[in-house]
Amino acid sequence: MMTPASSPVARPRVAIVGGGPAGLMAAETLARAGAFDIHLYDAMPSVGRKFLLAGRGGMNITHAEPYEQFVTRYGSRAAALRPMLDAFGPDAVRAWVHGLGIDTFVGTSGRVFPTEMKAAPLLRAWLHRLREAGVHFHQRHRWTGWTGDTLRFATPEGEVLVEAEATVLALGGASWARLGSDGAWVPLLAGRGIPVAPLQPSNCGFDVAWSALFAGRYAGQPLTTAAATWIDGAGQRVRRQGQFVVTATGVEGSLIYALSAPVRDQIAAHGSAVIEIDLLPDLTAERVLAEVTRPRGSRSLSSHLQGRLGIRGVKAGLLHECLSKEQYADPATLARALKALPLTLRAPRPIDEAISSAGGVMFEALEGAMLRAVPGVFVAGEMVDWEAPTGGYLLTACMASGVIAGRDVLSWLSRQQAT
Repeated sequence: MMTPASSPVARPRVAIVGGGPAGLMAAETLARAGAFDIHLYDAMPSVGRKFLLAGRGGMNITHAEPYEQFVTRYGSRAAALRPMLDAFGPDAVRAWVHGLGIDTFVGTSGRVFPTEMKAAPLLRAWLHRLREAGVHFHQRHRWTGWTGDTLRFATPEGEVLVEAEATVLALGGASWARLGSDGAWVPLLAGRGIPVAPLQPSNCGFDVAWSALFAGRYAGQPLTTAAATWIDGAGQRVRRQGQFVVTATGVEGSLIYALSAPVRDQIAAHGSAVIEIDLLPDLTAERVLAEVTRPRGSRSLSSHLQGRLGIRGVKAGLLHECLSKEQYADPATLARALKALPLTLRAPRPIDEAISSAGGVMFEALEGAMLRAVPGVFVAGEMVDWEAPTGGYLLTACMASGVIAGRDVLSWLSRQQAT
């Protein structure tokens, strides 16, 4: 079945493909300008599904650290993203949320949350404002490419063709495919000669070659007080304290996500990566050595470590898993391991399990937010080749790129109308 495009309208039609934060922010930016017929298409039955999932444990919208430090969190793409963040950074995100009638607060970690900690009220208020501004929403419309310059969508009723004076693609990466981000757009853009860096997992867990005994006993157990040291992309040693969880296949959690990009790249280059886990981050190495070597009388070494250093449960299990019997029995080696336990990471978990993805449309393919190879088509959000850690950085950059895409559409259409 073929449904023809909608009849021409007096105002220029702008099509936005993708109903995540980047697409919604592009729609808002255009709606504020007026004079456009804005249509947003999404493959899912409702928009903002990954946004809602991200807010299930507390909607972290941005981070309150000093701006110059905030920008550095984007690693090798910090310079490319800086103009976007200058235009719509963390302070602007908070002001935008307040404009929706929702208060925010800064947590002890510096992360910023809505007062109610929920994503649903924020999304409802946002969608209400967009509909009031005249944005038209089309659910269950999966973009399948172009016929000439005409957009093609697969829908339950058949194929729909849409002509638009400008298009914003905000299709996400390839994590959580069941929520709509499946990377199916990659061959569609590659077929138009657009360079796309391979999509890779980001903010992901990693596989470790656990023994069956360890995995069976400790899978699901958290390490709430630990630190990790690793080598970053610049070859520098980085240490960060936080939490992570032992899984049946390896490790995951906020501390692991923080190191995912450099560790992922090391694994790709060398086949594995070694990080060091500090099981006692609040104690000095000298204090740990003193406690390990303290006379223990008739007590077992395990009881001694539990009594003097609080090493029990999964932490004790990690020592036995990663050290040989000889290493465990040697006080100096054991003390060093308690402060720097080597853990070999073998592979990142599959991209569909990751919180986000790296890779995407290369910045070299863009003029601002517009594809050089396809004038009038703009890209925004996670489908562009950058990545960010958790902590509000990913959402802030997605929204900022949506703002820039919307502004670039306005500028481009103004130039087209002037010629």
